[in-house]
Amino acid sequence: MTDRFDVVVIGGGIVGLATARALLARSAMTSLLLLEKEPRLAAHQTGHNSGVLHSGLYYQPGSLKARLCREGKAEAERFADEHGVPWRRTGKLVVAVGASELPRLAALHERGLANGLVGLEEVGPERIREIEPHVVGLRALWVPETGITDFERFALAIADEVRGQGGAIATGRRVTDLRRVSGGGGGTQWLVSTADGAWLAGGVITCAGLQSDRIARLTGHEDGERIVPFRGDYYHLRHAARRLVRGLVYPVPDPAFPFLGVHFTRRIDGAVWAGPNAVPALAREGYRRTDVSARDLASSVTWSGLWRMAAPYARTGLAEMWRDVSKRAFLRSLQRYVPELGIEDIAFGPSGVRAQALAADGRLVDDFSLGEGDGIIHVRNAPSPAATASLAIGRMLADRAIERFGLPTTD
Repeated sequence: MTDRFDVVVIGGGIVGLATARALLARSAMTSLLLLEKEPRLAAHQTGHNSGVLHSGLYYQPGSLKARLCREGKAEAERFADEHGVPWRRTGKLVVAVGASELPRLAALHERGLANGLVGLEEVGPERIREIEPHVVGLRALWVPETGITDFERFALAIADEVRGQGGAIATGRRVTDLRRVSGGGGGTQWLVSTADGAWLAGGVITCAGLQSDRIARLTGHEDGERIVPFRGDYYHLRHAARRLVRGLVYPVPDPAFPFLGVHFTRRIDGAVWAGPNAVPALAREGYRRTDVSARDLASSVTWSGLWRMAAPYARTGLAEMWRDVSKRAFLRSLQRYVPELGIEDIAFGPSGVRAQALAADGRLVDDFSLGEGDGIIHVRNAPSPAATASLAIGRMLADRAIERFGLPTTD
């Protein structure tokens, strides 16, 4: 006999866990199973990010990112308070060091206002030094709502709630097959298979992060996008140099490159990370420069979208790769904002891998995106600020699942 669940969620990162939590709270289903391929939860993007609670500054007004980041951040702060997860508001300083950046800084201010941010303040050198005494710049945007937390602890607290609400969580279960089968009463259901067993599900939600496109392809869902992984390497400031950065210090985003650029992040444990750069990863789940997966590498280099995306960003991309191998080049990028930093003040730190969906025409899929079919919902693209927005994303997915899967509600 194969066990049957009302819903199976695939993926034990923060988005999958938040979705399971919301489903159990908002529907009157009787059974839910979450499957995670790793032996522990939050093993990849959730457990390798910088821990920033984003305010919603950067995102296109009206986009899912903008709306769900704002909603999710407020929910995240309440959840952290209720569950003893450490967090605090540090504020963020977005610094313009050259005159060419000033129009972009002003445009960023306008975007923040359009997204409903409170307390935004454009400041000059004197106020910059008041907020961050060791940072230099012509002007800056002070974003007081930005904060920090520990998203791995946050995710594990969500997992405790899922179990407390009667949901089942199984780790070490890599999904190898997903297929529709006939169900009772003439309906359809999904057979979810792993090497260790199989389960029937009335509906499936996939939140597979770095493997999201591959899981979607198991169901025949193709939409002209592929995950291309980008590795980001951080340095950290040695203990004596941590005094040079109080909170979060960011550059003005460069429209010539689709990533934020190197920045400083004071962590919830008091450490200060500097970075990351952004270079194509040779393995989707490879956190060292020497990690190579032939399958993952072939998937990236044979995808036309990678080469079409790379062409306009060739010069900036080469600079990123040079910083990846040259500590002094990385230091020079940091000294633009904190000139007092010396080579002895930074040490190589952790790395993360970002799951970035790329369309075949080279377009980066910027917003959160979903794919849907009969009895199934795929999270196709959920980059930053997905951790900040996770509770709001989970609520949105739960509401879609209730409608599409015909689940009873708690009302």
